[in-house]
Amino acid sequence: MLPPELPSIINKPLYAYRVLGKWFSFFFFGLSSLVLVIIVFPVMCIFFHPKEKFKKYGRKFVSASFRFFVSLMHFIGVVNLETDNRENYRNLSSKIVVANHPSLLDVVMLISLIPNADCIVNTYLKRNFIVKGVVRKLYILNSLDLDNVLQACVESLKEGNCLIIFPEGTRTPRYGKAILKKGAARIALYSGCNIVPVHIGGTDKFGLGKKDPWPGFNPRERYVYGISMGLEINPTQYRDLPAPKAVRAITREMAAFLFPAKGVSAESVEK
Repeated sequence: MLPPELPSIINKPLYAYRVLGKWFSFFFFGLSSLVLVIIVFPVMCIFFHPKEKFKKYGRKFVSASFRFFVSLMHFIGVVNLETDNRENYRNLSSKIVVANHPSLLDVVMLISLIPNADCIVNTYLKRNFIVKGVVRKLYILNSLDLDNVLQACVESLKEGNCLIIFPEGTRTPRYGKAILKKGAARIALYSGCNIVPVHIGGTDKFGLGKKDPWPGFNPRERYVYGISMGLEINPTQYRDLPAPKAVRAITREMAAFLFPAKGVSAESVEK
């Protein structure tokens, strides 16, 4: 059932085609991930040493794979990816990229644009076979304690990688306020690296959002991901503030760009 704010379905055959296209895309994604785990990465491990070199080229390969996946979804009429300037994303280095999180495909879109992307993966995914085979080899698992996670993030940023973080910690709810966690601001203060806020907009992502039904889709059009980059946030401008106040100030500045329609208030930041 569609949310009340969305229009009704006019072209039911086209709607059904797009739903099937979405299902096919996720099936293809899962199958491709198995190929990476079983064939591609074991072969890359043989040729790329040491571990840091494997991570560098492995992330680039994942980024290229995600670009192909996005192109496939565009070809079958499921997704459009629209950005302000793709070169801006390709040229990022040692930045903390923070974004809102309206759908399942957000990280795919960002990694497809940023070839040197690193990210922190939720602990609950660590038992997943794909995570064990792909993610654990290339990205940061949040199963470490806070100090180790911070250190891993700083080391990755020093290597020139960009760290992708969704400050909400989960997909943006359709209703209610977005609450931002303060981890990205803490990493920025700890590392001294700038934050690059990225807003993910476009058409409604019904069917990919939090608690959406799996058969759902936008009732009138394909998913359009309009991705725009804001001005960098330099954490050093808050260095004269006590750490807790600096963290909250940085997080509010992020929220102002990520959620302009909702406004920014004290409730926008995790207590």
